[in-house]
Amino acid sequence: MTTVVEELRRGPESELPPVAARRHPWRTGFAVFLLVAAAWSAYLLSRNERFGWDVIGTYLFSEPVLDGLILTLWLTVVSMAIGILLGIVLAVMRSSENFVISGLAAGYIWFFRGVPLLVLLVFWYNLAALFPTIGVGVPGVFSVVDLNTNALITPVAAAIIGLGLNEAAFMSEIVRAGMRSVDRGQIEAARALGMSPDLVLRRIVLPQAMRLIIPPTANEIVNMLKTTSLVSVLAVADLMYSVQQIYASNFQTIPLLIVASVWYLVLTSVLSVGQYFLEKRYSKGVQVRKSRLALRRAEGGS
Repeated sequence: MTTVVEELRRGPESELPPVAARRHPWRTGFAVFLLVAAAWSAYLLSRNERFGWDVIGTYLFSEPVLDGLILTLWLTVVSMAIGILLGIVLAVMRSSENFVISGLAAGYIWFFRGVPLLVLLVFWYNLAALFPTIGVGVPGVFSVVDLNTNALITPVAAAIIGLGLNEAAFMSEIVRAGMRSVDRGQIEAARALGMSPDLVLRRIVLPQAMRLIIPPTANEIVNMLKTTSLVSVLAVADLMYSVQQIYASNFQTIPLLIVASVWYLVLTSVLSVGQYFLEKRYSKGVQVRKSRLALRRAEGGS
């Protein structure tokens, strides 16, 4: 056991005897087959003129497409900001010992996770059918000013409200799972030192929970980027709606859909790279703690 402890102390840079790698001829052959199949498929696609590669090159950087791309990014950022902030609030409410607060948060999550997002978007867009005006004041008592709902809930506003509120329900469960992963003893120790609940949340719980919150949150951002395509039903000029308007006039449906797909793939690739570096940063402390724990266990058993 002493030898194990010494190896752990020396770290990964210690010289170890070379280990011969096991050969896998079938796996290598299958990998070569997949590579050839992928190259052949790419060749066939590039030779098929019906894809309209010249049309794709014409519209890939056209002004309507780039304007729609910018609006798509803006909708993603704003909707995710609303979803993350409201999701944290809901996660804290869901973890409350007060059954009323916890029950209301659970009801919110149940509703927005159960109703399809497309239904929510259309509902918010047609909110004026239920409330022609929105009063500012005490509901049912008095109103300082009445605002026209159609003027207030524009297509873009309806898209942001629908996307943000829907995302909050999913983010709340992600945040709550991360919060529950923190050792209860640390929270009790912090409270014993006189730290307030909100200080414990900001200084103890959330920093440690970020390791589990970051990966699924990054996945939600990627999913939100693609989900924004649904706002095209509200005539919001995002990327999807922009290409729809173009192929409605020139009837080049497939090339324009490929244009939209290319931009979505580019953006999701950039987000995936950012996700990788974030996960790497937040996993540093975990790897150090695992190494120290393994060292203590080895020393205890020696």
